[in-house]
Amino acid sequence: MAAGEGRHALWLVRRGWTVDAVDFSAVAVDRMRELAGQVLTPEEQDRLGTAVGDATEPADTGGGGYDLVLLVYLQLPPGPWEAALAHAVAATRPGGRVVVVLHARRNLGEGTGGPQDPAVLRDPDHVVAEVGRLPVEVKVEVERAELRERPVADAARPALDTLVVLRVADPT
Repeated sequence: MAAGEGRHALWLVRRGWTVDAVDFSAVAVDRMRELAGQVLTPEEQDRLGTAVGDATEPADTGGGGYDLVLLVYLQLPPGPWEAALAHAVAATRPGGRVVVVLHARRNLGEGTGGPQDPAVLRDPDHVVAEVGRLPVEVKVEVERAELRERPVADAARPALDTLVVLRVADPT
């Protein structure tokens, strides 16, 4: 979800994963397909599915669930963000993981770059609190929740990113 031009999707495919990459922007999805044609072997291209879609809507998992769902720099305001998070968890099979990487709210005062609207920024504790408000029928364990520094060329300070790794628990 929110695959953009596919940097992460292509990286995963090159390492043997089968990937369904979805983004809201048809331009980004077209660019991802173009890049895939340039850097992936035909066999690798067969493991990459691309689609235009909305992360705030339920994902079509074909009746199964994903081993891994990435939400990377999906900077949405509260209602749409919570919907995207809930749908990401719902699309993940039991035992699978959801990895969230966002521009942190602390980045506004302590870091460099990123969106300047605090409504779309979340520190790790914000994401953990939002996970706690997910529907009770879905049990999610927080495996990691931390603030990470990311170097930025020609900047006096690093960017601050939120990293949260969730594991969808088995229903038993």
